[in-house]
Amino acid sequence: MNDHRDSSSAGFIGTPSDAVPQILAEGRGGITTVFVSMAQRHPDGADAHYLRWHTLDHRPEQHRLASVRASLRVVSTPACRAARAASDGRFEAIDHVMTYFFADIGGLDEFNKPSRALSSAGRVPFVLPPVQRGVYTVETRIAAPRAKLGSDVLPWCPAKGVYLLIEEGAASATRLADVPGVAGLWSASSVPTDFSTAGGGQQITYCFLDDDPVATAGRLRRVLEQRWAVAGIQPLLAAPFYPVVPYEWDRYLP
Repeated sequence: MNDHRDSSSAGFIGTPSDAVPQILAEGRGGITTVFVSMAQRHPDGADAHYLRWHTLDHRPEQHRLASVRASLRVVSTPACRAARAASDGRFEAIDHVMTYFFADIGGLDEFNKPSRALSSAGRVPFVLPPVQRGVYTVETRIAAPRAKLGSDVLPWCPAKGVYLLIEEGAASATRLADVPGVAGLWSASSVPTDFSTAGGGQQITYCFLDDDPVATAGRLRRVLEQRWAVAGIQPLLAAPFYPVVPYEWDRYLP
């Protein structure tokens, strides 16, 4: 009997999308920029209430904007925190990461308008203590060699989690896509804007996972240590995160 619980795309037939020009010619997903909001846990332990509100009210309303192509929210757990391969003091407190994927950086000009309108309607009851907000230009998209799915559409593919890298300096992340559990990755470089508190020269990498984030973190550690041995690369955060599971708000919490 086939096990339909298998989460990976291993065994899918056919040629990978990134090797088929006719597929790529139909579109590349239309994302150039990501806005990343990183925050601490709720000071009163109301994280589950926050996730419920943000997922069912605030986040969907942001998609009124045509420039918002996709969004992703992930959360750290105690097991995730224990599996971090690096955590600079500036980023140690991060437990929540919210990402919006934009068609272009100009979309940020309109981004705060829905939030202000919701606030005026009395619909912003929660604020998490911020750690960093960053705007990044997407530069690299890689699908795992075993994957059929194209690298352009990774943000829309259901994932078991994300392994997030924040580094000072830049280097190719191609080897990370060879690690079992990594379905593909995107890397992006920081851009100074009025929306950003991230320093210049930051590189952020999203490893989209089709295996358990904590288990995959263990497999990534050695590859990352070899990566950081290269002069000019300083790890700021290397951490697994779980996705928010709708209607199971307390499933993954800090």
